[in-house]
This record gives sequence, C-alpha cells and structure tokens, in this order.
Amino acid sequence: MSSASTRIGTGVSRLDELLGGGLLPGTLTVVLGATGIGKTQLGIQFAAQGAREEGQRGVIFDMTARGDSQSHAEYAARMCDWSLRNFDGERLEPADVWNAARIRSDLAAPFAGAGRRVTTGELSEDERRAWKTDHNRKLQQTIAFFYGNFAHGVRRCVIDGVEPADSPRDSFQIELFEYIYQQILRKEHDWVARDLFRVQYRENEPRVQRHAYDHRQVACVLLCTTHDVMLDALLSRPLQSGDVLSNANTIILMGKTRDGSKLGRSLCVAKHRGSACDESIVPFEITAAGLQLAAG
Repeated sequence: MSSASTRIGTGVSRLDELLGGGLLPGTLTVVLGATGIGKTQLGIQFAAQGAREEGQRGVIFDMTARGDSQSHAEYAARMCDWSLRNFDGERLEPADVWNAARIRSDLAAPFAGAGRRVTTGELSEDERRAWKTDHNRKLQQTIAFFYGNFAHGVRRCVIDGVEPADSPRDSFQIELFEYIYQQILRKEHDWVARDLFRVQYRENEPRVQRHAYDHRQVACVLLCTTHDVMLDALLSRPLQSGDVLSNANTIILMGKTRDGSKLGRSLCVAKHRGSACDESIVPFEITAAGLQLAAG
C-alpha cells in the first residue's frame, strides 16, 4: 500500500510535473471547465493510471441526469483500450460485494436518463419529493458501488457530470457529492460497511475486516462543468458559500485562451494545498490518446 508521501499520478506526465509529482493521497481534486473542454478525457486518464500504480483502474461515477451521453465508454476504448464494465445496482444484494466478478465494475450512472433538473428552485414540491425518494433508493446502490470496488483494491475515483447551478447550496448534485465524499470516501471502511449492511453487519463483519482498506489512500477527482468558457474568467471566479472548491485540496482550471484571432485550450493549477506547484498557464490539445500538455 502507498505511504502518505506517495504521489498519485494523473496519467498526464506534464500535469504531474506542474503538481510537484502528482496529486496527494486521500484528497479531493476539482477540475473546472466548460462543456467539451476535455475534463472527461482527463478523468479517464486519471482512472486508467490506477492500473499502473495500484494494480486496479479507478472507477467513474456519472451524476448526469438529463440524458446526454458523457462518452466515457467511447473515450476509454479509444484512449486506453479499456472496455468499461457498467455497474448494475438494480438487482444487487449487499452480500454481492464479496463477489469480485459481480461487484467489480468501472462505471456507475444511476441517474442517467432520469431527466431531472439539478437545483431545488427548478422543482415543484411534488417533483422534489419524487426526486428525494429516487435519491434515497439509489443511495444504497451508490454505497455498494464504491465500497465494493474499494474492498477489491480500487484506490481512485472520478465523479463526473456535475452541472453549474446559480447557488451550490440548491444543487442536488452537490448535495449527493457531499454525501459521497463525507460518508463514503472520507469514512473508515467498517463504518461504510455498516451503512451498507445495516442489520446484517454483524454476520458480515469477518469479511469486512478481511477486505479492509485505508480510506486515506483513496483519491477523488471531481469534474464540474462551468458556464465560463474562457480561462481568464475561471481564474477570476470567486468562491461561493457551499462551493466544493472551498474543500478541495487541488483545483485545476481548464478553459479557452485567445492568441490574436485564434482560440486555444490551456489549463492552470490554481490550488494545490500542502505541496509546491507550478502555476503556469499551459496550453494543451485533445488527441486520440487524450489530453497532451505542451512541454515545459
């Protein structure tokens, strides 16, 4: 198992250089940028890097609810020769987490195609109650997805599909993310197992201990879509109360830049707590192999 000083590679060597060697274990990284800028490709590269560093690829949790495809399977196949295994939580029993062939999966998208809006202000009271009912039902599936994968060796996760909201406090997606982060990712493994098994915990406790993992070694990358397209606008963006950026250890901004009459793509490490980093604005391209940054 990695020591606390071991860096987590992003799958993009030049980005690791900007980060002083990579991300820090057990921390949250937030990637911000407009639709189509390359966030999902970066997330795929980060997840795939797990096979080289921990012996297991990371997992992807897609919060998208509006029905549009995030293209995870397409990107993973083209960039990493990785055929994503979809998580089927509908017929899953809690004890299935001990069956690696049953639980070990790559992608969970429990709200895909639900057609739900993402803020409370957009919902009527009846719609809000219906959403909360669906949310609670999917929550157990979410716990099983993360716990089952972590119990079988996964040490990194990507959370994608978070859409912009005028007020983060009113976002269902941010509410769900906060639960995942605080009650699953940052919680001792046996307490996560208690939430999953409930009254069946005692009979499963010996297996829980045999499949123990250190939550402090689990790295999370959260991909958030912004209204802002230009990198300059993202760099000047203020934090809002309840904004996930306030709790992030690392913030990576991705946006368009203007060079005369031409637009390009660049990124910047805007925050990397606990480590020296290079805050340069670095151009990048999206290629068939994924994100490629300009050499330093």
